[in-house]
Amino acid sequence: MPKLKTKSAAKKRFSVTGTGKLKRNFAFKRHLLFNKGTKMKRQARGTVLLADVDVKLVKKFLPYL
Repeated sequence: MPKLKTKSAAKKRFSVTGTGKLKRNFAFKRHLLFNKGTKMKRQARGTVLLADVDVKLVKKFLPYL
């Protein structure tokens, strides 16, 4: 069997936890932050686990997790 290709965009955006779950960063934190509320900016710090409905799709992009 040939090797499977990993999507470059996905490997930059997602990482795996020790238990095999997928982590992602929050969106909308790069620029124009003066428009956004303090609560939104505070809650968007760090990372969060990927939603269950998206895991199957992202694992297809990252075959060697």
